[in-house]
Amino acid sequence: MLNTFASRALIKLELARALRNRKFLFFSVIYPSVLFLLIAGQADATTKVDGTGLTVPTYMMVSMASFGALTAVLMGNSERIAKERESGWVRQLRLTTLPGRGYVLAKTASAAVVSLPSIVIVFVVAAALKDVRLDAWQWLALTGAIWAGSLVFAALGVAIGYLASGDAVRPITMITYFGLSMLGGLWMPSTTFPQWLQDIAKWLPTHAYAALGQAIEQSQAPHAQDIGILVVFFVLFAGGAAWLYRKDTLKA
Repeated sequence: MLNTFASRALIKLELARALRNRKFLFFSVIYPSVLFLLIAGQADATTKVDGTGLTVPTYMMVSMASFGALTAVLMGNSERIAKERESGWVRQLRLTTLPGRGYVLAKTASAAVVSLPSIVIVFVVAAALKDVRLDAWQWLALTGAIWAGSLVFAALGVAIGYLASGDAVRPITMITYFGLSMLGGLWMPSTTFPQWLQDIAKWLPTHAYAALGQAIEQSQAPHAQDIGILVVFFVLFAGGAAWLYRKDTLKA
């Protein structure tokens, strides 16, 4: 009972902190929509992305919604955890009834709550300003798939937060963040890459993540390979985060 109460209290605290951070909210909620308009703003409703059958606005809508969710869960978790470890806040929490999984759950929940508005706002902007039209089930399925898929990167954010110190966490996170975004085809279609880079991109979790939404837009079931890639990376990231958390606990 005490463990459950402590976990809920920390989740509420994390949500309040996330919603008060205006800079974080801008980059995770507003920034993806701005990028969508910059990238897809000049494209008309008939221009299609090679090899997908999707128009540029429709394709980039999923990419930017995925990018926004990635920003919220990766950037939000990694830097905050590293700083809290350095300040001694995590050590103090270990003296309470809060279990380790409760701390990780609170971080993931707060990031997930912020990631949902970023997804929805991109969808609203695409529908209102670029005339993207989908069936009701597709909008719901897209929201659920992108939101659920962001857990892969939430686990990565926790792992980086326990791996890096307060000074090193930002450059490590930024390199990972931009590398996965660019190479995974979130900023531009991977079909525009050289073939050797396309061969690499298709095995990245960000590429598989966006591909889930693109399959739904095409009224198709997600490819088994994309689901498999996300599952494998989630196991790797979550396992790494758990190992680093235990290591950090023993060190404390």
